[in-house]
Parts: sequence; C-alpha cells; structure tokens
Amino acid sequence: MACVLATPGVGGLTKAVSALRAWQHDGAPMQLHPGDVGWFWRFGAAVTAAAVRTWSRDGQVLAVGLLDSPDVLRLAIAPDAQQDADLARRLVADMTEPDRGVLGQGKAYVEAPTGALVQELLSEGGWQSDEPWTPLRRDLTELVPDPQARIEVIGPELAPVRSAVQRASFDKSTFTDERWHAMAAGLPYADARCLVGYDGQGNAVAAVTVWSAGPGKPGLLEPMGVHREHRGHGYGTAISVAAAAALQQLGSSSANVCTPSSNVGAVATYKSAGFLRLPEVRDRRRDG
Repeated sequence: MACVLATPGVGGLTKAVSALRAWQHDGAPMQLHPGDVGWFWRFGAAVTAAAVRTWSRDGQVLAVGLLDSPDVLRLAIAPDAQQDADLARRLVADMTEPDRGVLGQGKAYVEAPTGALVQELLSEGGWQSDEPWTPLRRDLTELVPDPQARIEVIGPELAPVRSAVQRASFDKSTFTDERWHAMAAGLPYADARCLVGYDGQGNAVAAVTVWSAGPGKPGLLEPMGVHREHRGHGYGTAISVAAAAALQQLGSSSANVCTPSSNVGAVATYKSAGFLRLPEVRDRRRDG
C-alpha cells in the first residue's frame, strides 16, 4: 500500500507526537523531537496542526514533518523505515513538487536524519548541503551536579519573567506571555519544564525550556538563552547544567541540543556544561 501524506489537524497531533516520542533513541542521529513541536506550540494548537505533516502506510505513521516556516521542513522518520525506498521516494516527491502542499517553489531547506535514504535521494535530485550544525549530548546516567546558581521552575505566575528573558536573549524573538501560556497548554509540555536563572542581585539572567520524550529517552533543550546584558559570567553554563538536572528528574536518558556550528560561543557553553560535541550535521538546501 502506498504512503499517504496528511495534515493531521488538531485532533491528530496526539498521534504525531506519540510517534515522535517512540522514535527517540540514544545513539541514533538527532531528528525532529516532540519538544520541537512543543516549542512551536507557542503559536497555538491550530497553527501547530497546520504546520505538521505525517506520512503513513496502513494507518501506521512512518514520518512526521514540521514546517518551521513555509520553506523549512524538519523531518523525523521511524528508525525501521529510514531505508524504506517507497517512503523515501514519496517524501522526496512531496517535498519537491509544489502542488503537494509541503514546500513551495524556490529556495527550501529540509532537515532529515543523517544516513536516512531520503538524504541520498535529495542529493541525487540536486539538493546541496547547507551550513553545518553541531549536536551536543550529555549522558544522564550519573547524577548531575548542582549548577551553583539560583534556578527557579517557571509556572504561570512567572510567565512574564520567562518571556522577558527570552526576548532579551534573542534579537528577533516574538515570545510573549500569551505565547508561553499557549505553549504550556500544549500536549508536549506535560513532560517539559521552563527554568530561569538569577544572578546574586535577583536579576533574571538566563532561561531554558527542556522537553522529555519519556523515561529512558533522550530529552531536548529548546531554547536556551542568556540575557544580552548579562553574558560572559557563566550563566549559560549554569542554566545548561540545570537543564540537564531537570531532564534527569523527568527520567530522560540524556540531554541533547543542536546549535549552528558558527555559534562558537554556544558550542563552548554547552561543552563547559558537560555536553559532548557530536559530529556535525547539515540540512539539505534547494536553491531557487
């Protein structure tokens, strides 16, 4: 039976997120995580559903995609389907033909698991390798040390603090209190935590959101930021250690993050927090 492309709608997000949870395994190439969908949920359930794509065969979901923007598709594929030729050909067709409703014409980007057959087919179709990203991982089998900083778990009453640090950490951030509440109401946030770090004067200086995929599964940091007026004092390291500790408490087997290799400061911060740098990965790019 042929693979079927679908936009699941709000009612179908549970099945899509459940598939993403099941596919996370330590040692496997990083791919779309339920936390990525959870962070996107800040735009609301309806917008999130409209950005999700699923590919199924006989009712079984084999791949899940998230359109981070109209020309950027982030893709996860079931581990036992990453070399499935029929699925790979269908994925490429749906991503390259504009009438399929996945990616439009012109420049486009696809993030897919390293080593999956779809990567090879995209390359054969003329898609180039884009700029490198660096995945980093911290094993959580041993107790994570104290971050040596004041860290608070953020609930609804402190949403304005969390959103303010986000905006102060990323120049183009549109994160608001309302978007925090939308994110926190989302399905993936049931296994997530928002943390804020403070300096000795009580200023909120760093923030992170961590996402568990369930006990024994890799967890994700997305996003982590340090207030632009408080950088260079180790707060990024402290909040990253706190993030690993929070994921350990949630039962995660490891803490994972991925950042552009060009962001050498971020890579250094995660390494100082005990994260191991893994081989670089690259998206596929189609030039317009």
